[in-house]
Formats: sequence, C-alpha cells, structure tokens
Amino acid sequence: MNKKLTALQTDFSKHGCLKVGVISDTHGSINVHVQNHLQDCEVILHAGDIGSINVINQLKSISHNVIPIRGNNDVAAKWPAHEHKELKMINELAEIKLPGGIMVVTHGDKFNPVASRHKKLRENFPTAKAIVYGHSHQLVCDQSDTPWILNPGAAGKNRTKGGASCLVVLTSKDQWAISEFRAEL
Repeated sequence: MNKKLTALQTDFSKHGCLKVGVISDTHGSINVHVQNHLQDCEVILHAGDIGSINVINQLKSISHNVIPIRGNNDVAAKWPAHEHKELKMINELAEIKLPGGIMVVTHGDKFNPVASRHKKLRENFPTAKAIVYGHSHQLVCDQSDTPWILNPGAAGKNRTKGGASCLVVLTSKDQWAISEFRAEL
C-alpha cells in the first residue's frame, strides 16, 4: 500500500458474501435514483469528493457500513465550517478485505498522468482484487487485467457524463460480479 496516504483498513472477509455499493463525486448531494439503487447494500464505499457530511449521513441511513475517503475537493474551504471536524476524520485511502479479495479505494487524483492512471494504480496496489477510484466522473469497469480498475462515475448532480451512476459489486469467496447503474437524465 502507498505509505504516503493515510489508510483505513476494514475487514469484512469472514462474511460468506456481501453486496457492496460504490459511489463517488457527489459534491454535496446524491442522485435519488442512485440512492434508491443502493438500498440493499451491506457496505457502501464513497471514492471521494463527498462535499458534505449530509451525504455520509444519507448513506448511513441505508447501511451502517459506510466507508468514505477524501477527494481533492474534500477540503475545509469547500465544506461547511460546522462540518470541518467530521471532514478531518475521513481518510485518503481505504483497504477493505471482502470475501474473495481486497478492494482499495482512492480518489485517483494523485495518480497522473491520466493516460497511465490505471497502470499506476495497479503498480501501487498489486495485491488488491479491485481498485476503486473517482475524480474523473467517468464510469469505468476495466477488468482487462488484475487488479480490476473501477470508477463508479459521478453520483451527484455535477458532470455526470450521461447520468448519475454507481456500481454494485457482489462479493463471495469464489467470485465477484460487478453491475453498473446509470440514472436516466
């Protein structure tokens, strides 16, 4: 794991299977259709640019297991002043042990240039089964190599590039399956 980033490590690997919701780039609000799509997820991961503690609280109304990480816009200057204490408690990176493998969550903005982002992510987190990143607002499921590179796109109102979106990953010890969701414009 990249030692330059503060990491949260969480272990759900003892579960037989888990349904994991993956979102990013809400910038202060979650699209209602995305939120509804996550309703039966046992774990929800947010890959940064959250925008407000209200987003995390909305996700916690769906699942007690919400793991957010900070994005480049999750800074005091862009969050309400009364939420700065909560913002400071959000890590830059998460490593989640799931049934069948490890999922790493980062915002992705530190892995440049864009043309080699997937390569750099794979080099930095070679033991992961999947790496989730945000930042680009572009829905991506790159399973061409291991680890997989997943970007849920933007789940808010800003730059959704075809509609707010998210991913749901069904994890078990034997197999992972990814489904994409995009809200209609």
